[in-house]
Amino acid sequence: MTSDQRKKLFILMINMFIAVASFGIIIPILPAYLKSIGQGGTAAGLMIAIFAGAQLVMSPIGGKWADKYGRRIMIIAGLSGLALSMFVFYLSDTVSILYISRVIGGVGAALLIPAIFAYVADITTMDQRAKGNSYISASMSLGIVIGPGIGGFLAEYGLKMPLLISAIVGVAAVIFSTFLLKESKPEDSLVTETKPEPMVKEIVQSFKKPYFIPLVITLVMSFGLMAYESVLGLFVDNQFGASPQDIALMVTATGIVSVIVQLFAVDWAVRRFGEANVLRIFLGITAFGFLLSILASSYTFFFAITMIIFLSTSILRPVLTTLISKLAGKEQGFAMGMNNAYMSIGNVLGPLLAGLLYDVHIIYPFILGLIVLVITMIGSIMWKGTKNII
Repeated sequence: MTSDQRKKLFILMINMFIAVASFGIIIPILPAYLKSIGQGGTAAGLMIAIFAGAQLVMSPIGGKWADKYGRRIMIIAGLSGLALSMFVFYLSDTVSILYISRVIGGVGAALLIPAIFAYVADITTMDQRAKGNSYISASMSLGIVIGPGIGGFLAEYGLKMPLLISAIVGVAAVIFSTFLLKESKPEDSLVTETKPEPMVKEIVQSFKKPYFIPLVITLVMSFGLMAYESVLGLFVDNQFGASPQDIALMVTATGIVSVIVQLFAVDWAVRRFGEANVLRIFLGITAFGFLLSILASSYTFFFAITMIIFLSTSILRPVLTTLISKLAGKEQGFAMGMNNAYMSIGNVLGPLLAGLLYDVHIIYPFILGLIVLVITMIGSIMWKGTKNII
């Protein structure tokens, strides 16, 4: 990559890190904050579902707007939405206002994330695409790891302090991007079509796209990973008597592994084996990890299995994004919007179904994940869509 490409990619990585960390920063304070306004687990679950639902509804629109108006303006708008959501959260003292802040945040993420990945596609060649996407994914993983730690530290200065700092950093990111980030899409290539399409119609349109199978796999991966994460703490506590520190160690370790793998392993794996083969290999490894989860007999064994699962999905995420990007041609914004929408569907359904199944039997979420992943792996083996790019 040239120095100009690296500079632009670095700005995008900072923006993605801030976006993800701004959500993670509230995790340590959430239980105490909800308790302070007389709320509990239901409100916590709704916060996740509302954020993901708003992201789902707006992602196809955000993707099309990135094609119509340009990547830069959507990135700035998305960052502005996330910063505003943190200010609203900071100023809220009722659960209804809190939910409104989550809607604003979900819309902000829906505008930001597709535009960032479309920007990466604009500034990279086909051969560089996997590396560019893996760097963005690494910044997401780093935000997941560092965000909660920063939130826990800032909470010592006041329960709402993490919210205020997150909002201020978000505003700084808006200013930073306004002055330093240039538009990546040539003005004469912006889409002129203006008629908005309903979200359901957008998703139906995606059925006919050459990247539909990678979209489905993105949904499945998000579904499985969020289902796994949502019951992870409950499972190790119930089965192995794990302490909060044990759970925190597991989450932090998996996040660090994800960052390292996405920075240094994804590009090598794609160059060595090709996107399609990497996809099939690591879908298989992830499914095998879910199988071992069912058989785990100790916290240490389960920890190792969790590392394998997160390692695999940390490779799958940028590889899937790269496949979709390569197959999307000139409709990068729409494709990345649909990528975000399908991911959001998985993020909504995964925790909901996992929670319901966990209450029936604690092993059932892992069995469901295993079945879905095996079916998806078989489908990826049969899929011939990559013959046009590799």
